Amino acid sequence: MAPPRILVVGAGFAGIECVRRLERRLAPGEAEITLVTPFSYQLYLPLLPHVAAGVLTPQSVAVSLRRSSRHRTRIVPGGAIGVDTAAKVCVIRKITDEIVNEPYDYIVLAAGSVTRTFDIPGLLDNARGMKTLAEAAYIRDHVIAQLDLADASQDEEERASRLRFVVVGGGYAGTETAACLQRLTTSAVKRYPRLDPKLIKWHLIDIAPKLMPELGDKLGLSALEVLRKRGIEVSLGVSIAEAGPEQVTFTDGRVLPCRTLIWTAGVAASPLVATLGAETVRGRLAVTPELKLPGSDGVFSLGDAAAVPDLAKGDGAICPPTAQHAMRQGRLLADNLIASLRGRPLRNYVHKDLGLVVDLGGTDAVSKPLGIELKGLPAQAVARGYHWSALRTNVARTRVLTNWMLNAVAGDDFVRTGFQSRKPATLRDFEYTDSYLTPEQIKEYTESAVIRH
Repeated sequence: MAPPRILVVGAGFAGIECVRRLERRLAPGEAEITLVTPFSYQLYLPLLPHVAAGVLTPQSVAVSLRRSSRHRTRIVPGGAIGVDTAAKVCVIRKITDEIVNEPYDYIVLAAGSVTRTFDIPGLLDNARGMKTLAEAAYIRDHVIAQLDLADASQDEEERASRLRFVVVGGGYAGTETAACLQRLTTSAVKRYPRLDPKLIKWHLIDIAPKLMPELGDKLGLSALEVLRKRGIEVSLGVSIAEAGPEQVTFTDGRVLPCRTLIWTAGVAASPLVATLGAETVRGRLAVTPELKLPGSDGVFSLGDAAAVPDLAKGDGAICPPTAQHAMRQGRLLADNLIASLRGRPLRNYVHKDLGLVVDLGGTDAVSKPLGIELKGLPAQAVARGYHWSALRTNVARTRVLTNWMLNAVAGDDFVRTGFQSRKPATLRDFEYTDSYLTPEQIKEYTESAVIRH
């Protein structure tokens, strides 16, 4: 009898923790594990702003999946674009664009999230995101290119538009991105004697009335003070009304010359969720505390793609889409999968949030570990210590620590790699959100596969 097939979709924190636990705890031959992911690495997403600022190299936050000493998982290089839960088949588009069907007995949907966008004129064509490794590398090249082009230009209006940068989103990603990149341009302008440092202007805007409300009023205000002290203009209660290639219009009527718009205004569950036709909560799959999808045999979901009940908070709360929850859900789901295979009872997911850390670059940070409010150097030590310890391999930890030390001693460098230098890559080009199938298309693919066999 063939062993049961476990298919894990997604190589983020949730998916990888699940796979690692399965590899360690399943007996050889007890089950076949397959992982679907476009890249054979786990991206440590919280450190992307450091990559964009050049503090860390891209390789240091991309943890290879093939370094596992227990590696016995088959990796399919591609992305899941549809799931037929009745036929127990996942439709996958490989990185070659070939579409294949992958049958399963159990499926773990850890497809994560994509950048949340709105119907704003010009947004998809002119904004850049901060959700993938390629986007972080591209933004670094783009920002340095604006300095190069402004330095070479004789046109004062062009200079002004190239030296104005707008970041939308006052959450962790947006705040850290604005803080880290502002430090980069402040350091870089010293190498451009033809540029007036006063021309470089950074704007951080958010429709919410407070910056990072999850931190509480005191720490949120501390972060706001740090940003404003550095010269970053923070506008709250404001968003983008229109995004053009050379200017942006705010909802308060301001029109600013700008050629760099970075959009970090939240995330939405992967479009894969919509292909299942299942109940959702705020766009995420509604699952039980055991991480099972009700009414679908052998289907589990977790992480950003799932609305997991937060039993520690109660009152109908769902777990926020953070790394600490995703990692712990991954481990519990693996245990519940093994329990299902062995006919044992499943456990509920319960985890009390351990706190939050926000790295603003240099010695600036705000952190709230276990409810203790910290700022400055102590908060920075906690933030970097947490990120360092959360990296999955000793190789990754060594690379990150070495990069941090080198940057602290030698400072920044301002080298452009030429990544997509001739193409103005935007949100449309990195996340492939238009690749997913409709339920009707999924059935066509799965039925045609049955006929061929």
